Amino acid sequence: MEIYQLRAFVTVAKIGQLTRAAEALHVTQPAVTGQIKALEEELGVSLFDRRPGRIALTRAGERLLPEAEKVLEAAGSLMGRARELQGEVSGSLVIGTLGDPDALRLGSLLGGLVAALPLLEIKTRSGDALALREAVATSTLHASFYIGPHIPRDVLGLALQTIHYRVVAPVSYRERVLHAGWREIADMPWIGSPYASHAQTLLRDLFSRQGLLPNQVLESDDASAAHSLVRADLGLALLREDAAVPASERGELVIWPHTRVAALLSFIYPKTAEHDPAIVAALSVLRQVWGLPARTLG
Repeated sequence: MEIYQLRAFVTVAKIGQLTRAAEALHVTQPAVTGQIKALEEELGVSLFDRRPGRIALTRAGERLLPEAEKVLEAAGSLMGRARELQGEVSGSLVIGTLGDPDALRLGSLLGGLVAALPLLEIKTRSGDALALREAVATSTLHASFYIGPHIPRDVLGLALQTIHYRVVAPVSYRERVLHAGWREIADMPWIGSPYASHAQTLLRDLFSRQGLLPNQVLESDDASAAHSLVRADLGLALLREDAAVPASERGELVIWPHTRVAALLSFIYPKTAEHDPAIVAALSVLRQVWGLPARTLG
């Protein structure tokens, strides 16, 4: 039994699709299929029920999945301890980012890491929140910033800051917006973002709680563009409160006063990486950068 076979099993189980799991593991689909088949032969049980266009855990797979995750966590802990014993931490650390680097205080984090771990090669990769979370959960990304309602249950994380968003509209919509209810607001033209982005997730959740769908007429994959597109009279959008309020005071847009959306900015990492020296160092630097209490032992 090999660690890579267990990782293939856990990744397919979490993602539920062979092609996407292979992409997450950076191998071919036949390789993933072969690894799972070899694991099934060694264990003597079928882990997945395979049907055209669908793969799902068998009962045996469901019962063995938590055990496989424990083994991967133990292996990650062992590797972390071994790296500590080597002295200087080397290798690479790839961190996912989303949104505005200044809002993430990314420069301060990277500066602290370079100073603390000079032999560590540090890389950043930008992406959408859902894709970054999936990559971290399957250990194909070492860590990532994440924005959502809470820290996902399939990863570990450090809460950094609560972020608030406001519904904003063009100045020409002022009278309509200020007297509008939820349905009227939903029916107005909306500027959205890609499905997997944190902003779109917050927008979907906001209206689904009211049993409504926003009338999205435009999608932009540039998070910084929402402000200018609203000013251009193209529709409504969700905008961070720290940008929306000053823009409203300057008369550039109108804020709908009846809701305020809260989201959590966090730094997430795989459960298997809890004792990894690079992750431990990153968390220590983040606590300093964000003025958070130091971790207590015990």
